[in-house]
Amino acid sequence: MSIPASLPALASRPAAPSRHRILNAIWLPLAVLAAATVLAPLLSLAWSALQGSPGLWLHLAEHVLPRALSNTLALLLGVGIIVILLGTGAAWLVTAYDFPGRRILGWALLLPLAVPTYIIAFSYLDILHPLGPVPSALRWLLGIDSPRGLRLPDVRSLGGCILVLGFVLYPYVYLTTRVMFQSQAASLLEAARTLGAGRTEVFWRVALPLARPAIAIGASLALLEALNDIGASEFLGVQTLTVSVYTTWITRSDLPGAAQIALSMLALVLALILVERQGRKRQRYSLTQRPRPLQPLRLRGGRALLALILGWIPVVVGFLAPAAYLVEATAKRLHLVGGVSAQLLASLQNTVVLALTATLVTVLAGLVVAWAVRSARHRRQARLGAACARAASLGYAVPGTVLAIGLLTPLAVVDDVIGHVLSALFDIPPQLWLMGSMSALVLVYLLRFLAITVGGIEAGLARIPVSLDFAARSLGENSAGMLRRIHLPLLRPALAGAALLVFVDAMKELPATLLLRPMNFDTLATWLYAEAARGTYEEGAVAALAIVLAGLLPVVLLARAGQPTSARSSP
Repeated sequence: MSIPASLPALASRPAAPSRHRILNAIWLPLAVLAAATVLAPLLSLAWSALQGSPGLWLHLAEHVLPRALSNTLALLLGVGIIVILLGTGAAWLVTAYDFPGRRILGWALLLPLAVPTYIIAFSYLDILHPLGPVPSALRWLLGIDSPRGLRLPDVRSLGGCILVLGFVLYPYVYLTTRVMFQSQAASLLEAARTLGAGRTEVFWRVALPLARPAIAIGASLALLEALNDIGASEFLGVQTLTVSVYTTWITRSDLPGAAQIALSMLALVLALILVERQGRKRQRYSLTQRPRPLQPLRLRGGRALLALILGWIPVVVGFLAPAAYLVEATAKRLHLVGGVSAQLLASLQNTVVLALTATLVTVLAGLVVAWAVRSARHRRQARLGAACARAASLGYAVPGTVLAIGLLTPLAVVDDVIGHVLSALFDIPPQLWLMGSMSALVLVYLLRFLAITVGGIEAGLARIPVSLDFAARSLGENSAGMLRRIHLPLLRPALAGAALLVFVDAMKELPATLLLRPMNFDTLATWLYAEAARGTYEEGAVAALAIVLAGLLPVVLLARAGQPTSARSSP
């Protein structure tokens, strides 16, 4: 790592004046403020839930929660099984075997990450419709004239929702598990082979147990995404806890009831996290030497063709088929109408402005939290900063619907305070300043995605030697100057990566946006949601395709970063 050119210039600077002590001490209070902002909606959620009457609790427990909870648990169980099977199997296939097309398949398996779950559900509603392309093609092949002569299983069902979410979310398991398979020592697997174990037995008895932590982490992320989903579940007619929260608040205007259902979701999230951590609590792995990567087995002929077909099935179902439908539907819409509607262009503008604003705020907040940990001079400050970083990262594990419901009361309180102050000072009538404005969306995006920037910036800071900090302090530089002149230039890749991920996630965020968006304010995600609800699929396809294209860039970068250096450099 190169030393910034500004570091030698610090030697000629005088010692930091006493007023710079404020700059040195400001980072930790700001980190505490960020952590408190993340925790506030969760505390508000509990308070709002307590405002409901005992009769409301009984009504929810009798009529709403049983069905929603059973559907949610069945959905999580089914999705968990599918993502583990698909993700682990695909990771072992491209790691342990070599066949024509393996390198392309290795990064193509990540493509479903570019598509939100609700877009896949939206696409398959039309693809598998009785008059859609798949049933029509099957009737043509079988010589059936009437749509009633061939009826495929209805995708609007719990089973359909499980399949759709499973084929979209498996890359979480694939990504973490493939890294674990690639880092396993080949000597361990070869030792098992010399003891008479076949390649299948090596997988089940050696490779798979070693990869259990990675599988658990990937599956937990996939299940959290499935729990946060609202669009796919509602499109496919499955009443989950997330859908129940939305309908209770929007349709019935019942905030305590929505908060109580959201608390049930939060309890389910905590249970998932505890199960994942407990499952690998006592697992310890150590290697006494640098691991040598596994040498893949060369497949030829029919076995190579079978491996290629099996590997591409998740890609076709989870990305290629929906993407092809979106391109075809978009082309049809643009040909018939001759352009994009003004409302859709306004939604695109709203989406870009909102995502850019949320990205800027979230990156700055993540930088403050991460720098508070790095710049701590005492062990107590370091512990407090680390606790703030963990608390600030809780929002990513909490579904967007839960955060949005939890923010309603704090936003109302802040609006009330602002209204009283402005009324007393400037005689401005009370109104909603945060609630019902873009500020509320920026805030909920900040809470939801702060973990991305904190984690990315902390990883970038970990690669910068602490000796640079000591050298700058010995030359009289304060904390803010050290960050500005030394660390920020070295953090540019980490900042750019975190900003890209936040921007794309903000573009496709749906649950929180549905609950907190201003009146007559649409993003691409909410526009697609409304079009799907009205059944106008061609217009919604344009918005869906724009979201998919935006999501492709980070997936391509992730695929390139995940390839070994030798693989990238080889012809």
